[in-house]
This record gives sequence, structure tokens and C-alpha cells, in this order.
Amino acid sequence: MSESKELLEATIKGLNEKISQLNDEVMMKTKELEDVNKPEMTEEMYSKVQEMVEEGVSNFDFNDKDNYDFEPELDYDGKVIIGTIEMSDTHYLVESIMDEIDKNYKIITKE
Repeated sequence: MSESKELLEATIKGLNEKISQLNDEVMMKTKELEDVNKPEMTEEMYSKVQEMVEEGVSNFDFNDKDNYDFEPELDYDGKVIIGTIEMSDTHYLVESIMDEIDKNYKIITKE
């Protein structure tokens, strides 16, 4: 009886390891499937896009109060405080980033 218990435990352990390996393989294949229709990008291109995004963000004027909506509140001491700050004009930030990309890439259309 002891031998059959040990054999069953070893079998269960082996099967659990196999399940774990198969789950890892399923995750890898799922990722491959998600990526199959994505356009390819080299590491060099990725680094360049990252630089352009950083440049676009650094060119954006985060100090321009017109880009934000403020909601004042009154606290317990009778002081007026800003309860929430929300960036309302995100399209300007996107535009700044896209301007950097446009400066560095020739945009072509597929026919």
C-alpha cells in the first residue's frame, strides 16, 4: 500500500509539472498569435520612437493652466483647496508627440 501511495504521489507530481509546462507553452503560443498581424519594428526603431515620445512630452507645456480643469473645494478650516485636477486638453499632448514622429518619419499610405 505504501508503494502504491508513493507511486501515485510521484505520478501526480509528474503530471502537475507537465501541466505547468503545457500552460507555459500555451501562454507563449497565445502571445505569438496576438503578435502575428502586428507590423514589425526593430529595436532601433523602437528606441527612436521612445526618444520621439520623450521629446514630444518634454515640448508640451504642462504649466499652461488652460490644459487643466480644476475643481475647488472648501476644507474643514475654511480654506479653499483644489479637490481635483483633470487634464482636459490631452489632444495637445498627443499632437506634440505626433509632431515629433512626423518630423522623423516619412508617412506612406498602403494601396
